[in-house]
Amino acid sequence: MLPAFGVSGWTVVEWLQLVERELLLFALFWFIIGMVDEMALDAIWLGLRLTGRASTPRLPAPVPPGGASLSGSIAVLIPAWHEDEVIGATIAHMLAVWPQADYRLYVGCYRNDAATIAAAMLAVGGDRRVRLVIHDRPGPTTKADCLNRLYLALCADENRRGARFATVLLQDAEDMVHPLALSVVDQGLAAPDVAGAWGPGGGADFVQLPVRPELSPAAHWVSGHYADEFAESHGKAMVVRDWLGAALPAAGVGCGFSRAMLERVGATRAELGESGPFAADCLTEDYELGLLIARFGGRSRFLRLRDAEGNLIATRSYFPDELSAAVRQKTRWVHGIALQGWERMGWVGRPVEVWMALRDRRGPLTALVLAAAYALLVIEALLVAAHGLGARPRPLAAPGTLMLMRVSMWGLAWRAGMRFAFTTREYGPLEGLRSVLRIPVANVITIMAGRRAMMAYIRGLRGERVVWDKTAHHLHPAQILALRKAQRAVRQADARRARGWTT
Repeated sequence: MLPAFGVSGWTVVEWLQLVERELLLFALFWFIIGMVDEMALDAIWLGLRLTGRASTPRLPAPVPPGGASLSGSIAVLIPAWHEDEVIGATIAHMLAVWPQADYRLYVGCYRNDAATIAAAMLAVGGDRRVRLVIHDRPGPTTKADCLNRLYLALCADENRRGARFATVLLQDAEDMVHPLALSVVDQGLAAPDVAGAWGPGGGADFVQLPVRPELSPAAHWVSGHYADEFAESHGKAMVVRDWLGAALPAAGVGCGFSRAMLERVGATRAELGESGPFAADCLTEDYELGLLIARFGGRSRFLRLRDAEGNLIATRSYFPDELSAAVRQKTRWVHGIALQGWERMGWVGRPVEVWMALRDRRGPLTALVLAAAYALLVIEALLVAAHGLGARPRPLAAPGTLMLMRVSMWGLAWRAGMRFAFTTREYGPLEGLRSVLRIPVANVITIMAGRRAMMAYIRGLRGERVVWDKTAHHLHPAQILALRKAQRAVRQADARRARGWTT
């Protein structure tokens, strides 16, 4: 007969077996809870897909030479800190693919970042659609603080010219925008009776375009997991949230706000002693702002469209391809969305809002459950080795454990299949296969980021100042596309010469 738990006389192998059982039950419980959550979302999406309500419309015509007309003027805010390697390409590409005259780029730099200022000035040239704003504080502060400085410059320009912008669009310093993105955001926010290139205006207060991570030219086992996650999140989860009428989180890029709503948020923050519509002490001010729009009674929309050639109208950029950089970035997201979000936004609203808040803030719990699962693998390996050396562990299996394991494995297979499907739809079958192989990489990043986020949050509770722990960017998609275009031209010229043609 087995002795009671905690009584001496147990061997090391028996204690390992006991720890294994408890970790297994803990992990299985939360795996199945998570599976039910994901299956509910999948069921809604599949229902929308089968009824045609989750389709991605394709715009019928290509981009006109002068750009699609805008219903009102747009201010594009681009905060930048140590972005000298990419800011020039971002500005030059925006000015080239958005030829409209009725918008202005506000590029925010810091007074102690001369390299970024010089790169931005070189890219701007004499284009009057760009205004370079130098922050009066040394950087880095926070991204939200830089955005508030840009908003102040925007308001000053409105007062000087006696006219207001209709829309404020947020982009990052490393973004490659789609030629139709400006007009799509404009139409999504335009009054319902305003007709545009793709139909009447949307009448929304906030619109979000998809994010499409670009795959780096090198091996992309780390950066590729961003492609997998965004392909599923912005191909399914955001579509479902939009259909349910739940508050939409802003991604910080490709998100447009009506000028009136942004002013309303700014006025409310001013009553609380804050400056500007962006929460300067929040690491994910974009996420919080998106949710605030719904709480202010505003209408939000997620606009997933393709152009005439079938390309997704989305913001493209390269994500970190090094483990340490990816962990830092995910740490900021988990810290800001899950921990600060819980503290700052609470749990209010309809049941669907609480459900989505639970999904958004599950990062620390997911990290803990995954850590338990990987610890199980280590313990199991030790037990197998002990069994090979002649140890005979005692039978401690709990009733129903095998059934829970089968359900969990079935759920894991389903999740892998969904990830394969969404990544394949956007990046092709080869990347779809890689997305399944990248799942362990994503899990390791999640575990490491969850631990770091919790430690950072505790330091914040002790009074440590929040700073912009931003990701370093070294490549811009437009630079790679230009290089590939030049290489393709060289190959075509070589082929013509090989056939005896002249160039």
